[in-house]
Amino acid sequence: MRDKASSVPILLVTGSRGQVGFELRRSLASLGNVVALDRSVCDLRSPDSIRSVVREVQPDVIVNPAAYTAVDAAENDAELAYAINGVAAGVLAEEAKSLGGLLVHYSTDYVFDGRKDGPYVETDVVNPQSVYGKSKLAGEQAIAERGATAIVLRTCWVAGAHGSNFAKTMLRLGRERDSLRVIADQYGAPTTAALIADVTAQIVARHWLHGDRAAFASGVYHLAAAGQTSWHGYATEVLQFAAARGVELKVDLARIEPIATADYPLPAPRPANSRLDTHKLRQTFGINLPDWRDGVHHLLEQILP
Repeated sequence: MRDKASSVPILLVTGSRGQVGFELRRSLASLGNVVALDRSVCDLRSPDSIRSVVREVQPDVIVNPAAYTAVDAAENDAELAYAINGVAAGVLAEEAKSLGGLLVHYSTDYVFDGRKDGPYVETDVVNPQSVYGKSKLAGEQAIAERGATAIVLRTCWVAGAHGSNFAKTMLRLGRERDSLRVIADQYGAPTTAALIADVTAQIVARHWLHGDRAAFASGVYHLAAAGQTSWHGYATEVLQFAAARGVELKVDLARIEPIATADYPLPAPRPANSRLDTHKLRQTFGINLPDWRDGVHHLLEQILP
């Protein structure tokens, strides 16, 4: 068994090939030995696989960005969504508690129904409308029931330089089409995987590895970039930035048409309001969250030629 008192901290990261997992490998690297795992090593569909890996690694911190994120496919694949997003989260919490470690887990704005007028706070009533949202809420509840030291970070509209996302889709469509139709009645804050990973690293470093663990503020927190926009506003920002950088686009920027959610039906319902109030996170951990445009611009600088 590893002697934790005399060794460099070990941080276990699941889903290392995903958008957030990829960035966590960078942001956590200076804090200790990062053991970054993908599904081939740690299959979240299998509780036995999870337990075996965690007990072998014996991490000080478990960071779990791995998730079933195919929102529409989940409507017909509920069993798998619940296994990965719900059951696995509870198993990780059990193992973290057994080791006396910290679990950092990521949830979503989809736990809300999106009908509130203003930004959601952590204590607002949850009412997920999709299988994906329900499975993520099951994960939150499983973690709470285990009584582990855990941070659950609800976030929204995630985009990273690594992996597929809305910004990359708009860039591709902007090169292929002369006009676009984009939903304009859903609101949130585009939040980069890099920001999520950097905030995670700050919490882990300052408040867990080098802080007062007895006073560590477990719980649910909202993490999103500052400001708000619609998917239409997001698409417009992405394509205007690309055009200003000299990217050859086929789309006429004057022909990015705002449409209603009803005009683009999908299998899973989306929250009309994905705005998350981040006051609790900022106050508790002393974190500054930049405007969503700053993150999107930085993301585009990485992925544009």
